Amino acid sequence: MSWTEADIPDLTGRTAVVTGANGGLGFQTALALAGAGAHVVVAARDRSKTTAAVARIAERHPAASLEVVPLDLGDLSVVRAAAEQVLAGHDRVDVLVNNAGVMAMPQRETVDGFEMQFGVNHLGHWALTAHLMPALLAAPAARVVTVTSTARHRAKRLDPADPHLRRDYGPWAAYARSKMANLHFGLGLQQLFDRAGVRASSLLAHPGLTNTDLQARTVREGGGGRLGPFFEVLTARSGMTPREGARPQLRAATDPRATGAELYAPRFGSHGPAVRRPVLRRHELQEQIDVLWQVSEQETGMPVRVAG
Repeated sequence: MSWTEADIPDLTGRTAVVTGANGGLGFQTALALAGAGAHVVVAARDRSKTTAAVARIAERHPAASLEVVPLDLGDLSVVRAAAEQVLAGHDRVDVLVNNAGVMAMPQRETVDGFEMQFGVNHLGHWALTAHLMPALLAAPAARVVTVTSTARHRAKRLDPADPHLRRDYGPWAAYARSKMANLHFGLGLQQLFDRAGVRASSLLAHPGLTNTDLQARTVREGGGGRLGPFFEVLTARSGMTPREGARPQLRAATDPRATGAELYAPRFGSHGPAVRRPVLRRHELQEQIDVLWQVSEQETGMPVRVAG
């Protein structure tokens, strides 16, 4: 039988942080984790949207334990403040789902001067994970789940001399590269966990073709070029529901049989039940992971430290 939310074990006593938890995949992830008994930190940027999301979760699960932490992944000072709020209230974090993201946006920069997609989708999550590492390592067996995309297969190598694509920006190229960064981050983080001999795990997930607001937002904000409207219509007509699309990341976060460096995705690539899929070992994978680490530390000024 296919894996569903009903297969999530009892999460009572565990703390989960979900980025972008006020809509789409993040909302469905927060909803399911709260329904399984976890204390869920709803980490998101839009305050009114977050208030409405929390109310919807509480309506579905009146006993849900929920907490709101303002988070803007495009501003490292806000990322730090969000992490400090989490750390002040929790000795440990059992699950971190790096879910939030933007797609195929027009060329823009974050508050810190990063290309928006690389900055939000990767560097913001890099910094958040680094800040939360003490609480993750304090958990008996924490999981960090980073959400990637099949768009990563179209990515060019990260150029340390131009990590923000100032010389040759393309909205879909930037998105693909940010999603490849998510993959390399998840794999590299597991390497750190392994070397330190800790029980924490880093896993990856992608939702396939899922009908969330992501595609519509891209079009609303003038991104995506000619492909933007095409993908908006395609996902509206044939995409999976957000509930279905969230299952890969939920399975990565909660399935007792899941282990570090695994990727969970729809069985048929863009559609289907959440299953473990092979991670394609591209040429010079380790070199690309190392380059990502170099660039990420340089740009954020933050190393990801894991001590056993």
